[in-house]
Amino acid sequence: MPKSATIPHDRALRIVGDVHGDRRGLAAALATDRFVIQLGDLVDNGPDSAGALAMMLDRLEAGDGIFMLGNHDYKLARALRGDRVVLGPALADTLASLSPALAERAYHAITAAPIWIVGAKCVFVHGGFHPAMIYAPSPAFPAKQPDPLTARALYGETTGRTTGAGRPERLLRWVEAIPPDITVYCGHDQRSSDGRPLTLTNRAGGRAVLMDTGAGKGGHLSWIDLPALNQRQM
Repeated sequence: MPKSATIPHDRALRIVGDVHGDRRGLAAALATDRFVIQLGDLVDNGPDSAGALAMMLDRLEAGDGIFMLGNHDYKLARALRGDRVVLGPALADTLASLSPALAERAYHAITAAPIWIVGAKCVFVHGGFHPAMIYAPSPAFPAKQPDPLTARALYGETTGRTTGAGRPERLLRWVEAIPPDITVYCGHDQRSSDGRPLTLTNRAGGRAVLMDTGAGKGGHLSWIDLPALNQRQM
C-alpha cells in the first residue's frame, strides 16, 4: 500500500499528463526529486501499460508521488474486480500484460486513488471540474455507477452523443465555472494544437491546464513543474 495518500505541502511538484502506456515517457517524467502528481489514465493504448503502471506504483509506494483516478484506470480496476465491462482491444491488451502480482498491486492502488485534490489555488482532477469539488471531499472508489460529481471528474462534461470517430462528445463549458485565481490541472481531453499543455482562461480569470498531449496515442507525454503548495498563496 502507498506510504502517502496526500500531497506534501513542502515539496516542489511535477504534474504529469495522461501516460496511456508510454513507459519511456513516464521514465523521463519521473527522473526528478519533485513530488509527482500524475493526472490519471496510466494504462491502455501505448506500448507498455504494465511497465508504466509498475513504474508509477513504485513511485507511489515510495511516498514520492500520487496519481489521480482516470477513466481508463477506473475501467481497469472494475475489470479486475470482476465487474462486467466492455473489453475493447486496449483494455484487453492491458489485462493480458499484467502478472497476478501486478494486477493485485494495481487494483489496490487504483481503488485508493483520489478522484480530485484541492490545493492552494489549484485543483487536480482527471477529466473535468465542478465548483462543488472545492468544498466536497474526494469520494471513495465507486461501488456501482459513479455519482454525477465523480462522473464529471472521470469523464469531463459529456453530451451523451458520440463524435464521427465514435468517441463520446465532450464539452469544455466547465472551464467557465472555475472561480477566479483557481487553476485546474487535468488530463483526459487532448485539445493541444502545438504539442504543449493547453491553458484556457475564463472571463472571471479561472484557468484550466489540459495536460494530455497524446502519450501512447501518437503524441508524447508532457509535464509541468510547480512550487510547493505552501509557497502558493491561498
